[in-house]
Amino acid sequence: MTTTGPLRTPRSRVTIRDVALAAGVSVATVSKVVNGRDGIADATSERVLGVVADLGYESSLVATSMRRRRTGVVGVLVAEFEPFALQLLQGVSEALQGTDYDVLAYAGSVSEGDHVGWERRSLSRLGGTLIDGAVVVTPTVAVPTSVVPAVAIDPHTGPAGPATVDTDNLAGARLATEHLLSLGHRRIGHLRGRGDLVSAQLRERGYREALADAGIAFDERLVAEGGYRRAEAAVAAAALLSSDEPPTAVFAANDLSAIETVRIATERGLRVPDDLSVIGFDDIPDATACSPTLTTIRQPLHEMGAAAVRTLLDMLSGGEGGHVRMPAELIVRESTGAPRA
Repeated sequence: MTTTGPLRTPRSRVTIRDVALAAGVSVATVSKVVNGRDGIADATSERVLGVVADLGYESSLVATSMRRRRTGVVGVLVAEFEPFALQLLQGVSEALQGTDYDVLAYAGSVSEGDHVGWERRSLSRLGGTLIDGAVVVTPTVAVPTSVVPAVAIDPHTGPAGPATVDTDNLAGARLATEHLLSLGHRRIGHLRGRGDLVSAQLRERGYREALADAGIAFDERLVAEGGYRRAEAAVAAAALLSSDEPPTAVFAANDLSAIETVRIATERGLRVPDDLSVIGFDDIPDATACSPTLTTIRQPLHEMGAAAVRTLLDMLSGGEGGHVRMPAELIVRESTGAPRA
């Protein structure tokens, strides 16, 4: 399309007056077209929208939301952009395709200071002017609903809020431990997750229950604090493997911790799975990229993101939310095998 009007530098912001001049219409007409109002001929609307696309004009999101009382944007609030959150974000984005909503991804606790309650601060900043509703990933506290509707994925406190999505962490941990038991392991170590997360507590409980069902007494010496992070997991794995009676297998509470366990074992001359079997939890992309590939418990992260979107859209239409629990699945790969005789 050929447009007329004053030349602009590449960095100058396109204004509504630029669009009106290029389309040969009034500013009021452009405003009506971009805001979806009636009373404009189809041919005129097409011409204006063509100029909008050509020039890259965007009206102010805040101003539009004040006029319409909605933004057409769903926020995805995460503490940080780590593999777990990124997988969920992909599921959210895919589920919103074909709807009237765009996605705003926002990391709420990367700045300095106390990060407890970051989700409340983030919702207060964004709600009502930048987003119509939010999907909040692993919130530290119960998510408030007074600002905008919100759905919590894997909340620290468990399914205590009005709208939550999580995985059956207890059953998943039992699956992981039972898999190691079925291979013949009896000294099974566990790298705990963060102690303040209900999901981590449930994973340890599932580990203990599976041992008890197999007639194996729980041994505190086989449990170490992995904390869900690489650095902490490396220290914990080293401690377990340095003990007088090290485990023959380790169930790590997430994949990052499991991958670190494999790395520490390899550095110590142990072969995985010949000398040590390792199983994780999550099934992030790195689980198949590492060597050996990681046996793990799959959380259906894409599906969890999509379920959160469906719940949120229902709430935006007047629904009350609810709790969605996804099944966990054992994915057997190369990092687990029978113990050495």
